[in-house]
Amino acid sequence: MKIDEHKLRMVNRLSTGKSWYKPFQYKEDVDKPGDVRNILLVVATLIASVTFQAGVNPPGGVWQEGDHAGRAIYASNSAAYYVFLISNTLALATSILVIIPLTYKFPCHLEIVIATISMAVTYGSAVFAVTPHEIRFRYAIAAFAVPFILRCLIQLFKVLVFKNDHKSDPENGNNE
Repeated sequence: MKIDEHKLRMVNRLSTGKSWYKPFQYKEDVDKPGDVRNILLVVATLIASVTFQAGVNPPGGVWQEGDHAGRAIYASNSAAYYVFLISNTLALATSILVIIPLTYKFPCHLEIVIATISMAVTYGSAVFAVTPHEIRFRYAIAAFAVPFILRCLIQLFKVLVFKNDHKSDPENGNNE
């Protein structure tokens, strides 16, 4: 019985830990920027959809009766609920941070921004509605802000570093 060489190489590659994923990695000189943008938009939109849905309909659902009616059942375990709430909110905020610049200069960009901001507000109000009062909502707000703060800090760092590099760049006639 003859084994297909291609299958044998694939099994060997997977079993030896060699980089089976290399053919799928981004290659700047090969991949077209428009294709990369489209892939990133699909991935970011998928993440935004899943995290929005998880926030609006929390795992385990909500209590239907009693003192906790309308509150997330999952919040009964506050530590686990904090992990879920912070991670989910961080993922949503990061995907929004990717979507906005990737759609810059698209037709109806203003409408995309308005819809995205409205989605974030809807997410926040839905999460707030199902989160028990004893759970501190400010952690979710902080988690939402983290990607935006990090992006601002990175941009500020780039401006400061490149500004200093530009001042001492001999090609531009600057020898400070």
